[in-house]
Amino acid sequence: MVNHEGSLDGNGLKIAIIVSRFNSIVTDRLLSGAIDGLVRRGVSDKEIDIYRCPGAFEIPSVAKRVIDTKKHDAVICLGAVVRGETPHFDYVAGESAKGIGQLSLAAQVPVIYSVLTTDSMEQAADRAGGKSGNKGFDAAADAIEMVNLFKHI
Repeated sequence: MVNHEGSLDGNGLKIAIIVSRFNSIVTDRLLSGAIDGLVRRGVSDKEIDIYRCPGAFEIPSVAKRVIDTKKHDAVICLGAVVRGETPHFDYVAGESAKGIGQLSLAAQVPVIYSVLTTDSMEQAADRAGGKSGNKGFDAAADAIEMVNLFKHI
């Protein structure tokens, strides 16, 4: 039996982060967590490119264009969709997840999904540096591990 897994060594990697501005009180914290997680694991801050877009719905189209440049070892997608009183949540959350998922399967680099879909701003805040940790920080670890796993395959 041969076990393959990626390390958490980010030295020499170039990472793109796509982050939505909508719900920026949450997404700014996810972005800070992601940057912290990358730098702590050896990614140079000069090798992190940040692309801001209006909302979670736009993340897949921006990510696709970034992937097409072939300049990055991984792409991290950050956003926050909070349920409201209309079905808008379902459309935005579903289409964002579907688009990012399709990119993840088609891309030659890891595409990391870290778009929060919560029922309240409190739940989103808990996942962006609150009692549930920071999902941006977790996404950074996932990106590095996946890049290194892809190298083994």
